[in-house]
Amino acid sequence: MISHPFPYRLIRSNRKTLAIQVSVSGQVIVRAPRTMSDSTIHRFLSQKESWVLEHISRAASIPSQSPAEDHPLSDFRRSYYMESARKIFKRKTAAYARKMDVTYGRITIREQKTRWGSCTSEGNLNFNWRLIFAPEKVLDYVVVHELAHRKEMNHSPAFYAVVASVMPEYKTYEKWLRDNGRTLWQNPTP
Repeated sequence: MISHPFPYRLIRSNRKTLAIQVSVSGQVIVRAPRTMSDSTIHRFLSQKESWVLEHISRAASIPSQSPAEDHPLSDFRRSYYMESARKIFKRKTAAYARKMDVTYGRITIREQKTRWGSCTSEGNLNFNWRLIFAPEKVLDYVVVHELAHRKEMNHSPAFYAVVASVMPEYKTYEKWLRDNGRTLWQNPTP
């Protein structure tokens, strides 16, 4: 068995591709197709080793106390923000869906620590309410990203071509989320 300089948890499912996730706490999760060989997974991990180590290092440099714990939100304030997010996302999704000539199902507003948005195979969209504290163009990018999945249910070059056709500067917003997304977890002071 090949060893790697980091522990990881392997989750096999019916997915078609390999993926590595490093949580904010530094835990490494590898998601793989059920039928993929261990040697293919180990080769992939070896190729991505420096990326994984860099993200583990970043996670270790974050103070262990979450900024959200400094000022816990009341249920009322959280509900208010979620309802505000629902209105904003409904409006933006409808506008971009027309522009992209796509349809979508239900819109759900959530609070997920590891995702800003998602799109199901049925076309239902989920958005993280904390995005309402990001610059507006970043929020637009997440909407465009999720709607692009209505044309390409993957993250292939074809998928990013759809995103770029609507928002050529999307990499700027993607980078903003990578660099600053963690700040969106700081609760607004009462």
